[in-house]
Amino acid sequence: MELNLVQRLLLIGIFFSGVWTQETSGPMSLACLGNLLRITLSAEYFEDKYLSLFVIDQSGTAWEVDEAMAARCGYAVTYTTWRSIEFRASALSCHSHLEKGVFTVTIQIKASPTPDMSNATTHLKSASCHYGPWSPRELVCESNYMEVSVRREVPQTIKDFIQDESEDWTLVFPEAKAEEASIWQIVFHQPEEKRALLVSNAWSAGYGLNATDSRVLLRVPYTAAQIQLVEDQGITFSVLRSSIFYKHQWVILMLDTAVACPVDGVDYTNKTITWTVPKYIPPLSAGVTGFKDVLVEAGVDLRKLSAKEMASRKYVLLNELKVITMKIPIGAEGGCYKTSVSNGQLGVKYTINLFLEHQWEDNKWRRTKHTIIKEIETLFEQTEVAITNNLNLSVRLMNVTVGTFLPDVELVNLTIEGIAMAIPEAVQHGYLIHRTRYANGSKAYVMEVPLDAPSVRKEYMREDMRAYTLNVTLTFITYPSRETFVIPVIVLSAVKDAVLPSARGFCDGRNLHLIITHGNVDQNWLPFISDWHLTQEVAQKYNYILRDNGTHLAISVPFLSPHVSYEGFHTSAIKASFYLTLKDAITLAQRRDFSVSCIFSPSELIECLPNGTVIITAIKLVGGEDLDTALLVLRDRQCKPSLVTEKTATFKFNVNTCGTSRKFNSTTMTYENEVLYFRPGNDTPIYQLKFLCSYAVKQNADVQYESKKNPPPTIKPGFGCLALSLKIFKEKSYSEPYQESEYPVVKYLSEALYFEVELLQPKDQRLDLNLDDCWATNSQSQDSLPQWHILRHGCENNKDSYKAVFHQVNYSLRVKFPQHLKRFEVRMFSFVQDTSLLQEQLYFHCSVVICNTKQQPLDIFCPRRCNPGKHRFGHSAHPHGQVSSGPVLVRKKHNKER
Repeated sequence: MELNLVQRLLLIGIFFSGVWTQETSGPMSLACLGNLLRITLSAEYFEDKYLSLFVIDQSGTAWEVDEAMAARCGYAVTYTTWRSIEFRASALSCHSHLEKGVFTVTIQIKASPTPDMSNATTHLKSASCHYGPWSPRELVCESNYMEVSVRREVPQTIKDFIQDESEDWTLVFPEAKAEEASIWQIVFHQPEEKRALLVSNAWSAGYGLNATDSRVLLRVPYTAAQIQLVEDQGITFSVLRSSIFYKHQWVILMLDTAVACPVDGVDYTNKTITWTVPKYIPPLSAGVTGFKDVLVEAGVDLRKLSAKEMASRKYVLLNELKVITMKIPIGAEGGCYKTSVSNGQLGVKYTINLFLEHQWEDNKWRRTKHTIIKEIETLFEQTEVAITNNLNLSVRLMNVTVGTFLPDVELVNLTIEGIAMAIPEAVQHGYLIHRTRYANGSKAYVMEVPLDAPSVRKEYMREDMRAYTLNVTLTFITYPSRETFVIPVIVLSAVKDAVLPSARGFCDGRNLHLIITHGNVDQNWLPFISDWHLTQEVAQKYNYILRDNGTHLAISVPFLSPHVSYEGFHTSAIKASFYLTLKDAITLAQRRDFSVSCIFSPSELIECLPNGTVIITAIKLVGGEDLDTALLVLRDRQCKPSLVTEKTATFKFNVNTCGTSRKFNSTTMTYENEVLYFRPGNDTPIYQLKFLCSYAVKQNADVQYESKKNPPPTIKPGFGCLALSLKIFKEKSYSEPYQESEYPVVKYLSEALYFEVELLQPKDQRLDLNLDDCWATNSQSQDSLPQWHILRHGCENNKDSYKAVFHQVNYSLRVKFPQHLKRFEVRMFSFVQDTSLLQEQLYFHCSVVICNTKQQPLDIFCPRRCNPGKHRFGHSAHPHGQVSSGPVLVRKKHNKER
């Protein structure tokens, strides 16, 4: 590709060292190639520099080379293989010094790090090449100009004539004295007319004219106005038909300076380049007979190749009757691939700089040498860019390789989350980028991006997997064409590092509590109750308490709430459940379900006031969805609820109204009524809730109730109060507990704590104590955060490396009922994370469930053994409670001297 010399040249890249040269010196390498001198500028040396190129004449004057001057004076400046710059000069260039078969050219390079060429360094290089012998006619087809030089000969008759006494020819031809140069004028032969230009006018029009002692030269840019396109044997030529008139003493002589260069003649089939050149072009063979081939040679990069070298590269050179044909396999040695962009798509083109020299003899010129330099570029071929992700989990890095690319490609910026940024700026955002070079000169770019970078999207996939998605667009530029293209990089990595949210539930006398520990996948998961997004506004509307400290989400819901479900009740207990769902914020897909189920006393539903007022709340059970709470009534069907919700109906009335009955004995008065529900047209209730209020003198009595459908259930008495204890023992023998005066207990990481949970009251051998959850906090409050779980649902915590160990309880003098005790030990290492103590001071808590071993059937309510994997936190319909102990001070190491 010809270089635009009007602009400054920016070199970035590497120097391809496969060019044959005679001399290599510093930043420039030299080669003498027939009647051409080549100087190659090392791109590696001039990396990131702006350049200006000058030619120095014999007087020391520097002439800056631009496009017009290069074509007129015999210079060509092109990019060579992969971004080096090549300067070629003709032996007959404007500023060459010819002497005794040697021509010398001197160039000057100014290199600067800035476009304004400030602080430029200067490099001067003078090169000489020997050339000879000259053919009578020599034709050169360069990349930007055509050149013809012919021997200047004077016929013998003219020589004999001018030896006689001369006349004053300047009176006849005054134009002959108008120019100091020996060339007088040039005449262009057009089909319809002839046009003559004097030397000065021809020079202004872009033509190069020169005369030496023995030769006359014409140089024509391909853009000249007088050029014609002529077709011969299907191949188009740029042709200039012209004659030059020059002075020889008093005589004006004329020379034929026609020149022709092939424009096309290249075909690409079967992955082969076929270049065809007609041997005898009409403009060059007008009036000529007796053609005879003398020499046909070819090569690459102006270097002639022997037959053996051509065979090794699978080149074919055919010298046929009328044409010369050269065949090159696409991709063969001597050429190279370069990057190309078409409609934004990345591809490659194979390019090769062929050289052909044809010499022939005829009756007019004796010998003609025709030298053609032909840069051939194949058609665009789209390519795909490989993107490879080598995930490094040990350091949590995405290691993404993009490429390979040819050396003429550079990465210029990245677009991250819609923002384009240069490479140094991308590094500041956590993107480490480096370039990898390979032995063949190609390269790839490697990006190292942390999995936890903000621009890496994280998405929960399944139980233990998270998907990390890197989405970045890379922008590249090609040299020297400066075409840009983009490569979208979308890389997905699946990593087994998902920590799902977990939960613990418990209840107090009037509320259900659910504490959810955040994982690392629920950043975009929202809490929902049914179809309601649980926000602070929703929580305030229903008198719920909602707290989120970043690590835990805590929800507290009153027993009588619209979103509590009542799933069953016995004589002395009601089972209430609260359900919470975590949903994806975008898709609203259900991600995780939690619930807490607790047993509440029926006294929460009935309130017998001393003034005879009764307040009772009837509840709708699960399975009775078709029951309309607004249609509930008392025995007197005119007594309707004063407050109705979807699941509850509240009645407030006096014991002397609404059909309330009463019974007397010596000490108490008992009032009885019931809540009923009838289907239309049916006098048999399908819902029946019977309640009692017993009064002593000036006192409230016990309250009992029963809820029944047909037939009503049997009412059994409830349990009395529970008395529980949680003790820490000094040894595994469980013989000596720590006394109250010995708290806080000091323990070291190498030691264990020995716990004993005991049911103190009631002393009933039918009862069995079961552990539900045990956990540690750093304050006395059982609900304080954070919390560290020791037991879940009666099982050791699977996420703890040092699991709790259970110990069997046997009958002894101290232990009358072994089923009333549970014992387990915990290693203090359980409270270390990443070599750091979780807390130095810990309190311990356990929730228990008391089961009646004689009750039949045994139990949908009573968990007799650990039940891992459940997300539902239920308490027994039998009594349950919580007990605490502590504090314990944790120390890292034991120092016996203290």
